[in-house]
Amino acid sequence: MQLYNTLSAKEREVLIEEAGKDRLTISFYKYAHIGNPEIFRNHLFINWDALEVLGRIYVAKEGINAQLSVPAENFEAFKTHLDTITFLENVRLNIAIEHDNKSFLKLKVKVRNQIVADGLNEGTFDVTNKGVHVDAEMFNQLIEDPDTVLVDMRNHYESEIGHFKNAITPDVDTFRDSLDIIEKDLADHKEDKKLVMYCTGGIRCEKASAYYKHKGFKQVYQLEGGIIEYTRQVGDKNLENKFLGKNFVFDHRRGERISDDVIANCHQCGNPCDTHVNCANEACHLLFIQCEECAKVMDNCCSDDCKEIHALPFEEQKELRKGKVVSNKIFKKGRSEVLKFKK
Repeated sequence: MQLYNTLSAKEREVLIEEAGKDRLTISFYKYAHIGNPEIFRNHLFINWDALEVLGRIYVAKEGINAQLSVPAENFEAFKTHLDTITFLENVRLNIAIEHDNKSFLKLKVKVRNQIVADGLNEGTFDVTNKGVHVDAEMFNQLIEDPDTVLVDMRNHYESEIGHFKNAITPDVDTFRDSLDIIEKDLADHKEDKKLVMYCTGGIRCEKASAYYKHKGFKQVYQLEGGIIEYTRQVGDKNLENKFLGKNFVFDHRRGERISDDVIANCHQCGNPCDTHVNCANEACHLLFIQCEECAKVMDNCCSDDCKEIHALPFEEQKELRKGKVVSNKIFKKGRSEVLKFKK
């Protein structure tokens, strides 16, 4: 029985092009008690592989966090399968605003200790004692209240290209880094201010809201469905859009345009730009912001050194990469010293 990918990303890309069918990019999460994550993981892989689902799915004893792509013609079958799983029946699906048939090229269902790496010890607080979920209309009202503190629960490279007006955007590399920083900075306002949080699809706020209530914040709110659902409701209900720029997404698209505002700059020349790329040198693969002009000049690389390596024959590049671990550099997310105009 097949429980893993048999096709490479390039092979899958060719099949998607040949099929010529529209695909939907979807994300969802659910906190639940899963007795045997490994068995559940295998169940999902078998059923979703048959539906040509592609994506990145994390399963843990605490629940599931899924970002995936499914052929539009198989969406109803996919939803029907979700509804056969008790805790996923009628789960809210965040459907992307901008679709890309190649947002994911493999189906990866992985068992993890947590569905979001937050570094929190759940045994010390009640994760079900969450903040108040608000829709886009209520969110817009709340963030205009002078007694509200609006906090972006995402990382620096996400908020750099897009965030809500007047939001606090912690300069952090990971979600876990932001939790203590926010509590410390807002320590004097635990009782007199409304703490309103948002993230991409809602999952980070789900546990953070319970954490902050445990830490003594009296009025805690979270944007239900995150920026993705907010954007959909703004369009459906003709509400004022208070989000500036792009929403960073964790697939090959790297971003969805929410407003026409470009609030970031190219990390190499400083001109207005909000397009994230990965350095073309496979031994680097650094995530950074690069405009079209710099992409041409730098051959899609982050530095002159990487440009030289990228120009070498493929086999020579492979030899240079042998035995080298570069994961720390990959996840600097625009922090590299070679970037002159980084945030």
